[in-house]
Amino acid sequence: MKAVEFNEYGGPDVLRLVEVDMPRPGSGEIRIKVHAAGVNPSDWKRREGQYRAFEEMDFPAGLGVEGSGIVTEVGPGVTDVAIGDAVFGFGNAMMAEQAILTHWARKPDVIPFEVAAGLPVISDTAMRALDQVGIQEKQTLLVSGAAGGVGTAVLQLAGLRGITVIGTASAGKQEYLASLGAIPTTYGEGLAERVRALAPLGIDAAIDIAGSGIIPELITIVGDASHVLSVADFSAEEYGAKFSHGPPVDPARLFTTMAQLCATGAFTLHIEKTFSLDQVRQAQETSQSGSVTGKLVVRVD
Repeated sequence: MKAVEFNEYGGPDVLRLVEVDMPRPGSGEIRIKVHAAGVNPSDWKRREGQYRAFEEMDFPAGLGVEGSGIVTEVGPGVTDVAIGDAVFGFGNAMMAEQAILTHWARKPDVIPFEVAAGLPVISDTAMRALDQVGIQEKQTLLVSGAAGGVGTAVLQLAGLRGITVIGTASAGKQEYLASLGAIPTTYGEGLAERVRALAPLGIDAAIDIAGSGIIPELITIVGDASHVLSVADFSAEEYGAKFSHGPPVDPARLFTTMAQLCATGAFTLHIEKTFSLDQVRQAQETSQSGSVTGKLVVRVD
């Protein structure tokens, strides 16, 4: 079967589409015929070696941690799904024709495989960030870099919790933020003044998604470093802010909740562009550009 692998850290040119053996699920795992796999910044950061200080990697290494597809084999101890079921979730080496899922939920028929494939990482990251930043119903949250996949999830999940959200993005993405229920504004010089005009009673917490070096400014805006959190800036804790990272907590339950929200229209995920398996390099280059609205997905079948 075909899969994307890399044998060394580096740029997109280290990625190769190669023939590999069919993976076999272990205890508590399932194998799926991959229909779609989500593209995430963690994919290219891992490829570049940014995680090597705290994550071991054996080469050749696969790529991708989330996807959707049809179950083709179940491992020992798995009783909640069967061969032929449509599922989505977290897995290993998802940029492949078949891959192993370690955590999953059933995919409702009304949710396209592309959308399901893009849900796990953004929903887990967004939910964890909202739980950790210290924000409550009827309070106001500032989200920096809100137009990407994680931002898309944070804005909507915060809104469902009764939180007022101000989101920052480029001038061309203001309408997109508003469509997700946020009060939009642009980033850059004068942010504090713009936010003050939009929220004269103040900002209760802030989440940095872009990792653009904005942590000190967010702390000034909020007035309390303990209520500022980043999901992308490793230096956040140096300023007294929080850095949010895994491992996921009860992901299967979260995925089931997200599937229900999507199926009822309470949560939407915009897929900006899909790529084929032989276009993974281009997918990562697009992700690394930092200008994605919503989510990028690799379509495998």
